[in-house]
Amino acid sequence: MQNHVLDYLEETARRLPDKIAFAGEGEALSFGQLRELARSVGSFLSARGVCRRPVAVFMDKSPREIAAFFGVIAGGCFYVPIDAEMPESRIRLILETIQTPLILCDGANLPRARALAGNAEAVLFDDICHIPVDEAALKRIYDRTLDTDPVYIVFTSGSTGVPKGVAACHRSVLDYVEQLSQVLEIGEDTVFGSQTPLYVDACLKELYPTLKYGATTWLIPRELFLFPVRLVEYLNGHRINTICWVVSALTMVSALGTFRTVRPESLRTVAFGSEVFPLRQFQLWREALPQARFINLYGPTEGTGMCCYYIVDRDLAPGEPIPIGRPFRNTDILLLTGDGREAAPGETGEICIRGASLALGYYNDFARTDRAFVQNPLNRAYPERIYRTGDLGRLNERGELVFVSRLDDQIKHMGHRIELGEIEANVNSLPGVGLSACVYDAERGRITLFYMGETGEGELMEGLREKLPRYMLPNRILRLERLPFTPNGKLDRAALRRLLPAR
Repeated sequence: MQNHVLDYLEETARRLPDKIAFAGEGEALSFGQLRELARSVGSFLSARGVCRRPVAVFMDKSPREIAAFFGVIAGGCFYVPIDAEMPESRIRLILETIQTPLILCDGANLPRARALAGNAEAVLFDDICHIPVDEAALKRIYDRTLDTDPVYIVFTSGSTGVPKGVAACHRSVLDYVEQLSQVLEIGEDTVFGSQTPLYVDACLKELYPTLKYGATTWLIPRELFLFPVRLVEYLNGHRINTICWVVSALTMVSALGTFRTVRPESLRTVAFGSEVFPLRQFQLWREALPQARFINLYGPTEGTGMCCYYIVDRDLAPGEPIPIGRPFRNTDILLLTGDGREAAPGETGEICIRGASLALGYYNDFARTDRAFVQNPLNRAYPERIYRTGDLGRLNERGELVFVSRLDDQIKHMGHRIELGEIEANVNSLPGVGLSACVYDAERGRITLFYMGETGEGELMEGLREKLPRYMLPNRILRLERLPFTPNGKLDRAALRRLLPAR
């Protein structure tokens, strides 16, 4: 029985030492090379007396950054990825929260890491990745590691402006990888095309299944997502057969007419998440890849990644949202109403998660942890944690879980309760619309709709009048060439709010 995430690497490196594990621009690491790099970094940490501490990794996306992650784990610590493009104020907040003794960095980021390090030491990865391996020290660390010890801390945005550091442990990562891999049908022949940055939890879908099964992951250059034709050509050139992308990346490809020029030739599994996939755009992907499996994934960082899945195996009715389906094995979903009872079939409730995949909580923030990870109100017999996602969902007539909206996306407008997601779903169903997002100006009582697509603002409004009651119609419609997205691929509604007219 495995209780350490690097058991995957040890077993695969013995079986497939020369097979490529991770490849990027001009660099590739085999499983054997990855193992040795990780063991050298772990030995360095042990020699420095750094154990059971967070270690920041401040590197550009590359196979060597992944090796740094695994090296931190081998040394009995837990890694904290730092985005090189983060504002310095956010990096300082993260470093203040984790109080790390070390920052591992590459040459490109070394000067900035030293400037922001404070009391931490900035260490160049290339200087330590080939030091002699201390077998005895690594064995002592491994033998003392528990499956409840942290593996990483991933920082997400916080509503107060202070980022939240979600800490996940070996047990939750192992549980997640086991269940996800079964759903995606991962094997040794799997070739991933990685879209997400390595400082968000979404990358787990490729990192650890690659270790477990001896798959291969290509780290796709970020700039290719601005040129969809070249992006699809990249997929074809590397025979990528499995992608786990945010919806915005998929939509950008289909909305710009890419499939009229080139289609993915090797893709057999297309998994997606982070946002609701507009049905019109989804159908374009399905028409382009009729033999592929399409899987909708849902889950928060606090659940160590995804916790629900839906394999799209039927035609969806016009306007019907793609369900998020059912929970992974060993995970349970509760739909709780505002008064703490379980929602009836068809009734909307807050999506709450229980099971082994729950993260440990927010690092160095017990108050925030206690607000989000709470006692299961349906269980009065013994302590049992659940995570309140802040998402609303319901069971449809087939018993499938359907995402409704965010709790904070519900507004009161003209005396009516309105879900902004419902407006967006109807906009996205109109011809000539690629993607849309609504924001609400509570002070002015105005709904502003932003969208990208070929249809004009007037034509769009006429289409909405046939679909929505008058009180749900946007007060203002603005067409943008591209909608803004956060680094982890979600619609950046804060950026859209900054586009609202000044008061």
